[in-house]
Amino acid sequence: MSNVEITRYKSRLDNLFGQVSSFSDEIELQSHWARYLCILVSGFIETSVSAIYIQYSREKSHVYVASYVSSRLERFTNPKMKDILELAGRFSPDWRQQLEGITTDEQKDAVDSIVANRNRIAHGANVGISYDRVRKYYQNILKVIQTLEDTCR
Repeated sequence: MSNVEITRYKSRLDNLFGQVSSFSDEIELQSHWARYLCILVSGFIETSVSAIYIQYSREKSHVYVASYVSSRLERFTNPKMKDILELAGRFSPDWRQQLEGITTDEQKDAVDSIVANRNRIAHGANVGISYDRVRKYYQNILKVIQTLEDTCR
């Protein structure tokens, strides 16, 4: 990943995932961390998608257009895969088609599941999400983010 903001966020998440994996014999503690990591990974999706398209608009368009894109993406929250596809399609119908064609169902489900679980956690619902599940979702989400970044080059 070449975007500095994404790289920093990813590094922070990778570090946390590494720390939590050391609690392998403490399932309850891992469960609590899984919920926290789920929220952070959801934020990573928001931050990454916005950062990619903001960077693209700054590099490729007039400063006023870039400013508009940046202001619009400030409110790009809790994006499920359909929202990410819609946004890609607003930049280019070809980008949407590429993204739809390249991302697997498992990757799309990872994005949707993280966001859905994040919303349940934020509203106080009980979720049965495990550390291993969040880690697997995160690995799939990294692939989606990389695909987005590659598409914008």
